[in-house]
Amino acid sequence: MKKFQFIKILFLLTLMLTMSSCTKDDVEDNSKSTQITVNLKSSSQSQGKVYFDIQDIQIRIEENPNSTSSWKSLNTINQGVFNVSDLKVDNTLLLVDDFEFEATYVYEIRLVLGDNNFMDINNVLHSLDVETLGNATPSNLIEMQLHSKRRYDIVIDIDLDKSIFYNEDENMMILNPKLYTAIRQFEY
Repeated sequence: MKKFQFIKILFLLTLMLTMSSCTKDDVEDNSKSTQITVNLKSSSQSQGKVYFDIQDIQIRIEENPNSTSSWKSLNTINQGVFNVSDLKVDNTLLLVDDFEFEATYVYEIRLVLGDNNFMDINNVLHSLDVETLGNATPSNLIEMQLHSKRRYDIVIDIDLDKSIFYNEDENMMILNPKLYTAIRQFEY
């Protein structure tokens, strides 16, 4: 009987020590971070293939859009040249996968393109100008507070029909991407 009493006391002591070793911080997550995922898709009626040289996805977290410190890179995982005309309906390109950073106010999001953008017209590749007359860093206003303990799924939709045009004066194809952004928020 004394042996059973000893085991009972030992069990209660172990239980009390285990429970008392947890702090309030262990129980509550005081994290100020949020997660963001970004996918790219396109909409187009054209049958031609369009290739983008994707370099980065960035968000503007400060009011001044011209300051370099205003823009934060989201750790783009898929960089390089991609056929964006194939990214329709449920076929998207994952650019940022659950990137975690401190919750903050976001002014806009932008897609940073390199200079290797082109279009396939009748099996002939035509370079798309993004430096002279085009736009190598198209962006969309978001203007929203990203809250902590949330996950944001962002889908950037590029309207290819409105983004590419031929400039007769310069005799070149121009890429000025028209972006539409959809944001879904999940709590975790």
